[in-house]
Amino acid sequence: MTRRLLLSYLSLAALLLLCLEIPLGFVYSRGERERVTNVAMDEAESVAEYASLSMSMGRAQRDLPGRVARCAERIGGKVVIVDPSGALVASSHRLSAEETRGLATRPGIAAALRGAATQDVRTSTIGGVQYLSVAAPVARGTFKQGAVWITLPTRMVQDRVHHVWMLLALGGLAALTAVTLIGFAIARWTGRPIRELERATHKLADGGPATPVAITKGPPEVRSLAATFNRTAARLEHLLASQRAFAGEASHQLKTPLSALRLRLENLEPDIALHARGSLTAAMTETDRLARMVEGLLAMARLDESAAVREPVDLDEVCAERHRAWTPLFEQYGVRLVLIGDHAGPVPVPVLAVPGALEQILDNLLSNALRVAPLGSAVSIDVRRPASHERRFHPRPAGPSRVELHVTDEGPGMTEEQRRRAFDRFWRAPDAPKGGTGLGLALVQRLTHASGGEITLRAAARGGLDAVVELPPVRGRDRDGTTVTAPHRPLESTAQRVP
Repeated sequence: MTRRLLLSYLSLAALLLLCLEIPLGFVYSRGERERVTNVAMDEAESVAEYASLSMSMGRAQRDLPGRVARCAERIGGKVVIVDPSGALVASSHRLSAEETRGLATRPGIAAALRGAATQDVRTSTIGGVQYLSVAAPVARGTFKQGAVWITLPTRMVQDRVHHVWMLLALGGLAALTAVTLIGFAIARWTGRPIRELERATHKLADGGPATPVAITKGPPEVRSLAATFNRTAARLEHLLASQRAFAGEASHQLKTPLSALRLRLENLEPDIALHARGSLTAAMTETDRLARMVEGLLAMARLDESAAVREPVDLDEVCAERHRAWTPLFEQYGVRLVLIGDHAGPVPVPVLAVPGALEQILDNLLSNALRVAPLGSAVSIDVRRPASHERRFHPRPAGPSRVELHVTDEGPGMTEEQRRRAFDRFWRAPDAPKGGTGLGLALVQRLTHASGGEITLRAAARGGLDAVVELPPVRGRDRDGTTVTAPHRPLESTAQRVP
């Protein structure tokens, strides 16, 4: 904002200076030329009066050469006097024979010899130098005695004009410098409350507390905006706190009754007839499902109210450990759990993630995959690295810019519309197996975002679902060998593990 305000001030000041200085420069240039022309005319008339008197007294050859020399020296130009026939009488400088013969044909001298009432002012080039010429008639009464021709080099006028333009430019530059300093101070003063608002907004967007901003600084519009932001931030913080408190308190309050209900149902089993035990089993299953849903809500509430810092995590090690933990359960259901590639090699795949998040992401994805995997099918875990993380002895094509964790099943898969809605809380596909809560993928998405990554669902090559978790790799290490990490938005991985 400061830069934009300063540019607007400078643009207006530059436009104003151009509108003032350019016309002023042209007016002065024209005035300077007119002044020099008037001076030349006055000198020509003065020399013409003196020449007329000298010619009348017969002293032209004795007096006029000295007079024209002094006049030429005084004005810095050239002075020539001719008789009525155009023959040279006196000159302040040496003329060639050709120039002497052509004096009478010069327009200014010819007009003066005809006794023109006005002087002829012309600008011409003589010997490569541009001159301003003035001619005046020499006459005594009605008797024509000759003409006086004065030429002045225009370089003097041009130098004065250029000097004035330079002064105007320097003045304009000084004015722009002053406008820059004053405009920068005004822009900083105007933009300071806006910058405070921006910092408070970023802090609020990153999950920080709603810190009120000062409403006593800046223009009235900015103060009004700050007051509105404070009210909005306070209301938003109150609503979020109420939502988190409700979810957390309701989950805590429901856990004890559900545990008691489960225990009572188990105690009823010996007293239930054989034909009614199916209903009892269904009731216990629904109770377990409700308990898992309450645990998920409690985990969501804790995610919203806690803060975490991302740390380097060895994704290879996590994948291998979760593969060992889940393999017996997969075998029990007749499904193979495949770990693709060598995840125990000498080159790890460090990624930045919230502590404990990767384990719970894998647990939820593997639990969903096992629920939909057909008998005899396979579920695979695969890690695809960026090109800079590829192993030396296991080359692959150029990888993605982030580390990708793929959990792929061979189940029925999802339609494109279902994949878009899969991360909504409590949403379950119409043909989904019983027992789910609709919170697993929502929790996975929150954990992935907390770790600075993204998760997408894609159609697998064999018709199932490919859950892709993209995570930021560790970029480098500092001088003492410590891995560089970065804080992230507040979230805590507290979801329950399935096995």
